[in-house]
Amino acid sequence: MKHLFSASLLTLALGTTAQAADLSELEARARAEGQVNSVGMPDSWANWKDTWRDLGSQYGLKHQDTDMSSAQEIAKFAAEKEDATADIGDVGAAFAPIAVQQGVTQPYKPSTWSEIPDWAKDADGHWMLGYTGTIAFIVNNELVKKVPTSWADLRDGDYQVTVGDVGVAAQANSAILAAAFALGGDESDLSPALDLFADLARQGRLSPVDTNIANLEKGEIEMAVLWDFNALNYRDQIDRERFTVVIPSDGSLISGYATIINKYAKNPNAAKLAREYILSDAGQINLARGYARPIRSNVTLPDDVQARLLPNEMYANARPIADFGIWEQSTKRLPRQWQTEVLVHQQR
Repeated sequence: MKHLFSASLLTLALGTTAQAADLSELEARARAEGQVNSVGMPDSWANWKDTWRDLGSQYGLKHQDTDMSSAQEIAKFAAEKEDATADIGDVGAAFAPIAVQQGVTQPYKPSTWSEIPDWAKDADGHWMLGYTGTIAFIVNNELVKKVPTSWADLRDGDYQVTVGDVGVAAQANSAILAAAFALGGDESDLSPALDLFADLARQGRLSPVDTNIANLEKGEIEMAVLWDFNALNYRDQIDRERFTVVIPSDGSLISGYATIINKYAKNPNAAKLAREYILSDAGQINLARGYARPIRSNVTLPDDVQARLLPNEMYANARPIADFGIWEQSTKRLPRQWQTEVLVHQQR
């Protein structure tokens, strides 16, 4: 049975903290808008497709998404302003405060607000994590003889390493921080990770290929660094036996993604209803079906969903960001550092 936001099923769907009248009014306004346009929330990422399906079937909301990076989402909100074509986006945790600072968001606290950890939300409701992810390796078993299980292993391989658009995409930036954690660095010191990737660039082993499912399926990626939910999803969509997914044993990063609602949204109520649903039990389970770990720890996952996730022991040396402020400053420096300390060796 689907969780609904009607007054009669409100407690079932959202718990006793919800206000039936407020949600009924929100639903009515969202239905009147009839559309929600997202950015960075494609069907293939963290199983967004089921949430868009549910919002369509239950509330009559049409949906379209334009996939883009976290930085691009914020830039789009800022550039379009009153001519907005997007209502809601999903950005990496480090980018969410930046969106607020740039004044392109509007607040909305869902009825499950109190169940979201304080560290995972903006106090005023401008953003909140919907799910967490941990940086993982996905390895093509047909192309790589010895599967790397740590960052240290990467230096000794003979395969291409794909890390994505460092300096732009939250996933790629997070991969750099994860490597820094493992190799003795932290949010303020990414040099151990940059040294690793510079070494790979010197060896001619840093691949420029996009980290998407099509390139994995075509065999154009030998080994890639991705969020665990993406890696597991891609593995199972293509061929579970063809790929190995591991959390690097010497350290990794647990982070997450947050929804931001465009200050200038043409369909603000539909965007708020979408956030409401994402943080409901049903929405959290949808994300878990896409291998993303729900931010609300009190959601009981069905056995078949729990079985899709990696063993808990793999996460022993993964840790969250300790200081978002310092990490934000580091992400601003990272594009230039990546160019001058890593890519410069690839171009020789």
